[in-house]
Amino acid sequence: MARTPLDVTDAELAIMEMLWAEGPATIRRLTEFLYSKGSSSQYATVQKLLERLEAKGFVARKRDPAAHTFSATVNREDLIGRRLQATAEKLCGGSLTPILMHLLRARKLTAKERQELRSLIDELDQGHPPRSQSR
Repeated sequence: MARTPLDVTDAELAIMEMLWAEGPATIRRLTEFLYSKGSSSQYATVQKLLERLEAKGFVARKRDPAAHTFSATVNREDLIGRRLQATAEKLCGGSLTPILMHLLRARKLTAKERQELRSLIDELDQGHPPRSQSR
């Protein structure tokens, strides 16, 4: 499947995952996290990935004379929403219903997940905007 300009590659996603989990980080720290024995070519790879993420608006750079620090500007939930909407546009004429139905049928939900889903549907039925849920 072709990626949209604002999509992320698997390698970029690995960087985003670390930034979401650990907070702002330098290129060196990200390289050490992703590659236990970070070589200069791996450092350059992480640097290039960060440049791409910055160009897409997914990360911001804090320029410090000692080292640049990068932080996520998009949270996980926003990225999930973007990717699901793009998938819905490509596969389902823009409707999220087929995707949601497939996901709900694909595996058994826990009691907690079912309750969260019921609560969300109740909120939507009452005209309340859904509350954001971080995972």
